[in-house]
Order: sequence, then structure tokens, then C-alpha cells
Amino acid sequence: MSTRESALDLRGIIPATVLPMTQDARIDEPELRKYIRWVAGQGIRAVAVNVDTGEGPHLWHEERLRVLRVYKEELAGRGIPIVAGLGASFTAQAVKYAGEYREAGADCLLVFPITAYLGTPLSPEVPYRYHKAIADETGLPLILFTLQPALGGTDFTDETLLRLIEIPQVVAIKEALFDAKRFREIVNVARGASRPITVLTGNDNFIWESYLLGAEGALLGACAVTTRTHVEVYQAAMRGDWQLARERGDRIQKVVDAVFAPPVRDYRARCKEVLVMQGILKHAHMRPPLTPVGPEDRQRLKKALEDAGEL
Repeated sequence: MSTRESALDLRGIIPATVLPMTQDARIDEPELRKYIRWVAGQGIRAVAVNVDTGEGPHLWHEERLRVLRVYKEELAGRGIPIVAGLGASFTAQAVKYAGEYREAGADCLLVFPITAYLGTPLSPEVPYRYHKAIADETGLPLILFTLQPALGGTDFTDETLLRLIEIPQVVAIKEALFDAKRFREIVNVARGASRPITVLTGNDNFIWESYLLGAEGALLGACAVTTRTHVEVYQAAMRGDWQLARERGDRIQKVVDAVFAPPVRDYRARCKEVLVMQGILKHAHMRPPLTPVGPEDRQRLKKALEDAGEL
């Protein structure tokens, strides 16, 4: 692993970015470039591309590569790493995709759980061999992803996490189980590792509190909007100004709760609506089967933005 890769610092805000679409559900490249330039100026640590917020699972493989290349072009010289979402069905496919993402501009991979993990108990060797094959092929830093099973993910046991951390390229864990007790346990596993492992909160329901529990950053769809305020909350927490972190964190949570209200699948459309309301995007088009938000939802988002002082 190169010095650049091994030294990758993921402590900070990593927005899981949106993907602007045209009315006929194609990638709106001019709007995408404008959005990248906006988000790059918000004080972020890195960007997460082609993940759920950016409709990554709903893109053709060639489109995901194009999106990565656009990010690489727009972020050139800015010192903002690109974290590519890696979803696949089996190991050989994951290895192939990972290599192509690296060539397209990815600096790091967020490895999504796969259906082979379903069912209990899960032998640590199954995810270990999957991640190890990706690491050996690409040499890129990897972010593990613990995700609530209700959303198609897996809660890796401590034994499994410790086995995965044996892979030198594993540098971080995105923890999104929405369980504060389990979050704290995973922080303890990471802190007990023989080398630094960054814990990134993926818990939209307790963001600022995650820093109190030991998170060193956030990789979240929530951070794709009102991004600068998320950065300010993180910075306040890291310097121990918990009063400010709580005050701004509770304020911004109004927007997060409105974006992630039931049905949660609509959060991607709601993120785009917020960006339209703030004048950052022109449109909030979605790729079917995802649908745009309705008028009632739009009003709720507007009120939440007003209440949070973000409109």
C-alpha cells in the first residue's frame, strides 16, 4: 500500500452526495459539476460517491464510472478524496468493479454488505475473504459498513470486525445500526485495534451525539445538504465545545428528521428538494422507480429548513 493510501485521513464530514438528474432520468452533468463545486467548498473531509444517496444502486455500471470521472475532474487539486460506494453480488464482480473504480478516480472504497451475508450465524471468513480479495486487487483503503439489517445490511459481530481489521487496507468503519449501545461497542473494538481505525457515524438519528460516543467523523446522506452546519457541529465537538455542538446539532436535526421521515426511501428525493429550495440545484428529478416528493412533504421540508435557520 502506498504512502498516500495508508495516510488517508477520514476524520471529518464526508457527505454521501446526491446525483442531479434530467427530467428524462439521465445524469445532469452540468448540474452535477455545479453541485460538486458547491459541496467541495463547505469544509468537508471527503466525498462519498455512488452510494444510496446518489442513487448508485440505480445506475448502470458505465454511469457510475462516468460520475467518478466527473468528480475526479472537478476535485483536481482540492485535496478532497473520493470514496466510491462498492456494491456487488459476488467476489469476482466486486474485484472487477473495484479495480475499475480505482482507475476512474476512486481514492477509497465503501464496501457495501452483500446478500451472501444474510442469515445467522455468519462466519467471519465470508466477509473477510470478500474484503481481502478487494484489498489485494486494488490496494485502496477500505471502509467497512455495518448497516441495520432492516435496510439490507449486517451487524458484524466483534469477532468479525476484529478479523476484518486484520486486512491492512481497512482504515475505517461506517457504523449505521441506529443503536447507541451497539455504536459504543464498535467504537471500543476500533479503539482496541493495533492501528488507528476511524469510526464514522452513519446514524442519522443521533449525529452530534455520535461524536460524544466516540465517532471521529460522519459519512451520511444527511450531510449532502446543509453541509456547512454539519461541519460546524463536528468541529465544535472535536474541540470539546459540547454546548455549541448540541445547540447546532439539535437545530440541524430538524432538517435531518424531515429528510429521513417515513418512508425512508424518499430521503434521496427530499435531499434534492432541499438543495432546490436553497438554490443549489435547479431540479429534483429522480430515476424511476424512485419518485419526487409531493406538496405536503415539500412544505414539511420548507418548515424544517426555516425552523433550523437554513433557508
